[in-house]
Amino acid sequence: MKCSANQAVMGTAAFIAAFANLAFFRNLAETFASSPWGHFHIFSLGLFVYCCLVLFLLMFSFRAVFKPALAGLFLLSAVAAYFMDTYHVVIDADMLLNVISTDRAEAADLLSLRLLGYLLLLGLFPSALLILTDIRVESAGRAHWSRIRLASAALLVMLSLALISSAFYASFVREHKALRYYVNPLTPIYSAYKFISLRFAGTSAPLQAIGGDANISEEDIDRELVVLVVGETARADRFSLNGYDRKTNPELEQEDVVSFTQVHACGTSTAVSVPCMFSSFGRDAYDNQKGRSTQNVLDVLGNAGVNMLWRDNNSSSKGVSDRIRTEDFRSSNANPSCDGECRDEGMLSGLQEYVDSQAAGDILIILHQMGSHGPAYYKRYPPGFAKFQPVCESNQLQDCLPGGINNAYDNSILYTDYFLSLVIDFLRGNDDHFETLMLYASDHGESLGESGVYLHGLPYWIAPEAQTHVPVILWFGRNYRDADIGAVRQLRNESMSHDNLFHTLLGVFEIDSEVYDGRKDILQLSRDLAGTP
Repeated sequence: MKCSANQAVMGTAAFIAAFANLAFFRNLAETFASSPWGHFHIFSLGLFVYCCLVLFLLMFSFRAVFKPALAGLFLLSAVAAYFMDTYHVVIDADMLLNVISTDRAEAADLLSLRLLGYLLLLGLFPSALLILTDIRVESAGRAHWSRIRLASAALLVMLSLALISSAFYASFVREHKALRYYVNPLTPIYSAYKFISLRFAGTSAPLQAIGGDANISEEDIDRELVVLVVGETARADRFSLNGYDRKTNPELEQEDVVSFTQVHACGTSTAVSVPCMFSSFGRDAYDNQKGRSTQNVLDVLGNAGVNMLWRDNNSSSKGVSDRIRTEDFRSSNANPSCDGECRDEGMLSGLQEYVDSQAAGDILIILHQMGSHGPAYYKRYPPGFAKFQPVCESNQLQDCLPGGINNAYDNSILYTDYFLSLVIDFLRGNDDHFETLMLYASDHGESLGESGVYLHGLPYWIAPEAQTHVPVILWFGRNYRDADIGAVRQLRNESMSHDNLFHTLLGVFEIDSEVYDGRKDILQLSRDLAGTP
């Protein structure tokens, strides 16, 4: 089969527009199909996207790179189409950060025969057809003018569409920005460019120190032992402590805990939320470059002499624990509670020995959970916690009944409840020697199929509440003298965010520093409410 380079460009653009942009057209249909002239506008936008693809592909219509570049775009489009069609996610810079932060076990949960089908039908098959096609060779001058004519035609069509429906296009640009995130592969490619630009911007800058003046208050005469549990993918509305009608917190309901019901996350993915929640910037001012180039609350606590240990059963600390002792519990080499999956409770193994080895000073232990990480929720808990039945035992959530997805997810919350009760038991066993406290905060939430959306990672400004509304829980040991639990409980329905974590941790350890803001410290807020100093 023979064709010209322009014909190959037009054919490739047509194939990608028609078959790799189903998520884009689905969202267009949901938004415009019922409106007057809705189907015409959908067709118009589809043609506009086709012309954009033609213009983009023309940049590669040079003999040396033509076939490899277009084959690569077929494969990229196939992978992006799979995730957008299957989980209704968008491929922005934060999602790419999440991807490169994913370990092999988490990535394996996303592999499926459906993904293989996308790669074969949308990637390998058209790539093979392109490679076998004989592209007619033209002189350099003739090929140049041929590209100019095609580009001019595409631009003319785009301009005509915009002029014919100028009011619609003006409204689309202003009010429907989210729809543009589904254009494949243009959005993933732009996101990759943006991600690389941000990733390597300022990488040579020295780490900026904060809290160098930090010291423990002279009034603090007792040793603190604090366990901070960083949860994974837990939704606030799935905790029975917060009013959920299923008993997902039978253990914690027996404890004197305070569950804060109105807390929102820094981000919608682990790669963003975890560094952000430990940073001093707060969500509005945080970005990944600032997070990488500035010390965090653990550095401030270290300046004050707090002993710290980070134990991880997730993909990593995302750089947060780089300057403190860190232990990996994702394999049976360290974690004694592995049954094919390494369980969060294994992070408690040998923890008492660590505490006993610290002869002086306060202690902070951070336990980073695997928690409810999807899409294979059924793997996130031991068999004994499969209370809610039947469960979805697949990573292809769109093929499962909603009840099965919810049952598997709720079972994972049930196991987190049990794990947190073990943490409390551990701390209670140290009450004779420390002021003990547990703070639990999930990094982000999760979509479970509401409005057809699964998993997490949507841009924050379009993310549903399910991805941003997270549980936060406090437990105080019997010797914790610096808290009026009744006053803390009065704050449980107040609006809060991950921004409170940095300052609450400094407040818990009674740290004096210029970076501390008592207006964001939950304990100080409770003292102000109770009228105590």
